[in-house]
Amino acid sequence: MNRRLRTALVVSAALSAGLLMTACDDGSTGAGDAETASSSTSADAAAGGTATPTATQSGGTGGGDAEGQSSSSAGDAGAADKSGYGQSCGTNDLQWSAESKTQAGGYYQVSVKAKSGITCVLPAGLPVFAFGSGGTQAGPAEQVAGEEITLSGGKTVYAGVNPKSADGDTGVEYSTIIASVSEGDPNPVSLDIDSAVVDEPVATNWHTDPADAVPFS
Repeated sequence: MNRRLRTALVVSAALSAGLLMTACDDGSTGAGDAETASSSTSADAAAGGTATPTATQSGGTGGGDAEGQSSSSAGDAGAADKSGYGQSCGTNDLQWSAESKTQAGGYYQVSVKAKSGITCVLPAGLPVFAFGSGGTQAGPAEQVAGEEITLSGGKTVYAGVNPKSADGDTGVEYSTIIASVSEGDPNPVSLDIDSAVVDEPVATNWHTDPADAVPFS
């Protein structure tokens, strides 16, 4: 009986030792997993640390883009400062004058030039001239429409206005010419002239040479 008891105790001790070893092995494995997880987290953190300079660099690039856009906007603003170049002339962009001439039976030479600091284009076609508040408008003295002319600085162009192209002594007397560069211009000008009898008035296109602006009948 004593031998069997001892044998049973030895077997029981061996089983207990085996269970303890198994438990220890499981704990070691868990610790290893935790360590692996910790190492993985550290690696992720390291990767995040690597990403941080990348994000900063990206932000720097974005800042460079923003600076480039700002420079571009400044360039556009500079270009916008020259927006007047090439624009169509309005009547109020010009200095106007009218002078009586005796050639071709008598006519008025109207001259214009751009005001200081303005560069603009006189539109093609016949300028608009009318006499007095009655609005007796001049028709074309030329068969061909004029071309666009760019005005800048002291460049002057001319048009001739004949107040009376009709035969006979009839007509209405006026002492002003209402002028504008085109139909519908909101800022016509009034040019004082000597009293003139007006009947079927005609006008030339704009010309750079005043000799070409004589309204021959």
